[in-house]
Amino acid sequence: MLSFSRQVLPKARNMALTTVRTKATLPELPYDYAALEPIVCREIMEIHHSKHHQAYVTNYNAAKEQLDEAVAKGDTNKIIQLQPALRFNGGGHINHSIFWKNLSPEKTTPSDALKQAIVKDFKSIDNLKAELKTAAVGVQGSGWAWLGLNKKTGILQVVQCANQDPLQATTGLVPLFGIDVWEHAYYLQYKNLRPNYVDAIFDIVNWKDVSERFSSA
Repeated sequence: MLSFSRQVLPKARNMALTTVRTKATLPELPYDYAALEPIVCREIMEIHHSKHHQAYVTNYNAAKEQLDEAVAKGDTNKIIQLQPALRFNGGGHINHSIFWKNLSPEKTTPSDALKQAIVKDFKSIDNLKAELKTAAVGVQGSGWAWLGLNKKTGILQVVQCANQDPLQATTGLVPLFGIDVWEHAYYLQYKNLRPNYVDAIFDIVNWKDVSERFSSA
């Protein structure tokens, strides 16, 4: 979910409507940088949040400002040219804003409703974890593994997304839980052992947040 601050610009001459521009902002973490240790160390969390996520926010805002100018000028070529930057940086902001809340230093369990859906679609939570691990470890290069909800069918699905492609915008699935498998998410601690990182992530899943996303969807 994008976090925005709103800026209302003065009305231009002959404009009937006030232009409202929005800027993405870096969300605060719901816990301290060291709170997820030993699963994810403080150094990784601080760099991941304050450097990488901040870069997505900064670059998204810059691209969005250029887009606003291009739209105002009717510059179709520029609008098209900006789409990759908006997709990558906007997606990075969306994905990480979900990811931070998907994790917790507290032990949590899925709601009864989510448990029932998991058992219906995956037979067990262990099977779900196995499918998520396979998807996460199998991402070629950088990307994400997601548990999403297909609102049309009511079925939970595990899918991969490349780079920073946001799940809902690219697949239509509502994101419930994501595993970031970009190397900056784990390499300082787990080196090239991505499977070990994925296994460890399951110990800090915030099932309360995942259950709330499921309920809202």
